[in-house]
Order: sequence, then structure tokens, then C-alpha cells
Amino acid sequence: MQIPGHTALVTGGGSGLGAAVARELARLGAKVAVLDVNAAGAEAVAAEIGGLALRCDITDSASVSAALDAAEAALGPARILMNIAGIGTAKRVIQRDGSPAPLEDFERVVRVNLLGTYNMVRLAAARIAKLEPLAGTAGERGVIVNTASVAAFDGQVGQEAYAASKGGVVGMTLPLARDLAQWGIRVCTIAPGLFATPLMNELPEAVQQSLAAAIPFPKRLGDPAEFAMLAAHIVANGHLNGEVIRLDGALRLAPR
Repeated sequence: MQIPGHTALVTGGGSGLGAAVARELARLGAKVAVLDVNAAGAEAVAAEIGGLALRCDITDSASVSAALDAAEAALGPARILMNIAGIGTAKRVIQRDGSPAPLEDFERVVRVNLLGTYNMVRLAAARIAKLEPLAGTAGERGVIVNTASVAAFDGQVGQEAYAASKGGVVGMTLPLARDLAQWGIRVCTIAPGLFATPLMNELPEAVQQSLAAAIPFPKRLGDPAEFAMLAAHIVANGHLNGEVIRLDGALRLAPR
């Protein structure tokens, strides 16, 4: 489907990869709703791109429904969903004092990254399915792009929660695409490697350089704009469906 003129929802759009995706979609002519639990971040990005800022907790169905209602009222029905919101943490199963890792920590990461992603998909897809198919397509109504991580495939020590949550996103990509095919909704997932996000930029320069050196080629951190380019291409390429795409410079994470 063509991007110009269509309404796009970008979760986690207040910073990092989400902000880059929001900027790219706006540049390509989409009407962008920037959804983020951080209202200030969403407002800053929305003001920059001429979009709509909406505070949204992706794990809360009422919050999501309210955001979708507001986006539709202001920008029109959305046909594009970019699921970028997520959190990360590292905690070993057995702590230094010999105690087991708190179950609540594992649960929180899975709740945001996996359940939150599915929550957005189910609520947005139900609305997209009611729209008329786009002219000049094979009955396409919309596109959903989810975000996983290379940790879904080669998670490091302490990444059990993060790897499990992102592995869940990878695992549901094909079933979602098959499930929503009858409604003309495509679903793909991007699994990014190491990117120069605000969180990464908080690390010492020496640490960032060490991480970049582990990437076969190019030996640098990924640019969020490159992630955004791929997300936009998935929307535009009508035959991409049910696929998980690693965007990592051929990186394979070491055990630690």
C-alpha cells in the first residue's frame, strides 16, 4: 500500500526507533499518531512532525482503545500500525546472593513486550478489518509491523525475560499474518540488532565502540533512520507478509 495520505499509529513513538519511524512516515506523507506512555516524549515528536501526540499504555486495553478513538477522530481511520514500544532488562536467574530472580521482573517485560504488542494488534486489526479494501491492491486493508530483537534468536546471559518476550513476537508473526490474511491485513516483524538509540547513547563511548566492533559489517551501531526505512518499505511492498527480518549487520550476540 502507498503511505501518503494514510493514518499511521506508532507506539513508542516518543523516542528512539519509534521516533525515527514516526519521522519517516510523516516525511513520506502519512498522518502520524505518536503513541507513548511518556506523554512529553510523544508531544515533542508530534510537534516536530506535525503529528498527533497520544499518551498510551499498550498493556491497558482501555488506554489503547481511547488512543485509537482519538487518533481516528483527529486523523481518520488508521491503516498502518507500527508496534515499536518495548522495554528491556537483564537479570540472572540466580542472583549474587543466591536468591532466585523476582518473578515480577520477568512478568513485567513479557507483559509490555509480548502482551502489549498483541493487545495493540488485536484492537487495531479489528478496526482495520472494517475498512474498505484499498483500490489497486489485491484487497489490502492495512499493514502491521511489530518489533522483536536479535535477542529472540541469540539472547545473552541474563536476557531470559527480554529474549522470551521478543521470541514470542517472532513466534506469533506468521500465525498473525495467516489469521489476518482473510481481512487483507499484512503482518511483518523487524528484529533489530544494536542501534544508536538514546538508551545506547547513555553508555560510555568506549562501551559503544566495543559493541560496534562486534558487528561484522558495517562496524558501527545501526542508525534508527535505517530501521525506519525498513519499516516504511514493508508497508510499501505488498508481497512482504508473515516475515521476520533481522536488521543487524550480520551480528550474532555472544553469550555475554
